[in-house]
Amino acid sequence: MARVVKPLYRPRYVPSGREIAVIDTARGTIRVELFGKEAPGTVGNFIELASKGFYDKLNFYGKVDGDVVVGGCPTTRPLSPQQVRMAVREELRGVHPGMKDCGYRIRDEWASNPRNRHEDGTLSLTHRNAQDSGSCQFFFSLSSHPEYDERFVVFGRTIEGLDVVHRLGIGDLITSVRIEGAHDLPADDELIVAKDDAQQAAAQTAEDEAIDRAEAERGEALSAAERQEVARAARAAIIDDELQDQATSIRALRRVLAKRPTL
Repeated sequence: MARVVKPLYRPRYVPSGREIAVIDTARGTIRVELFGKEAPGTVGNFIELASKGFYDKLNFYGKVDGDVVVGGCPTTRPLSPQQVRMAVREELRGVHPGMKDCGYRIRDEWASNPRNRHEDGTLSLTHRNAQDSGSCQFFFSLSSHPEYDERFVVFGRTIEGLDVVHRLGIGDLITSVRIEGAHDLPADDELIVAKDDAQQAAAQTAEDEAIDRAEAERGEALSAAERQEVARAARAAIIDDELQDQATSIRALRRVLAKRPTL
């Protein structure tokens, strides 16, 4: 079965290295120096998303004391803090914080980043198990974690509000993310549309192949209704495959969270 592969996006925003992220949360304001020169793709992506309001009204959905606090999942946007906590405890049917992204992935930069050290208050990009699978979700380190240095991209450090970072808990709201010192974003072009078209074409190919197999096995053409049902099942299988990949990326975190009280 063909997989729908998220397009690899190259951010068009080129950081100057002087940008500061101002993250307003339910616990207070955090100011983060962004490593625009050391991790330009990761920072460029974060700035593009923040400048378009992507992070506004999302909730932090994961925390392990002394380890990390995690946010940036669009699944949390319509949820109240209580609903986020319920979803993390798997008490909210069909809602799984941590499993969504912004529709594309970006390249890893941890190997080329001379400042890629996970220390108290650093900001890093989360990703799935596969290479180049980061997208929009991020985490703050709550202590030194050198074991993460060759796994995740550090793209900023807290310069004000470290106490706020440590007070953050599951369900806490991100009111807004603003970027100080940012220049104008490049105008949208046809690149993302073209990649989305390619993704949809891959899904269509999987449907066509499934119909061809079904007709070959039967030895005759399917009816219109049968073709529609086979196509629906093929697309559903692709979606299930994609969700399984997403679930794998947060399974370890969920196991840890299940052993700790919800904050």
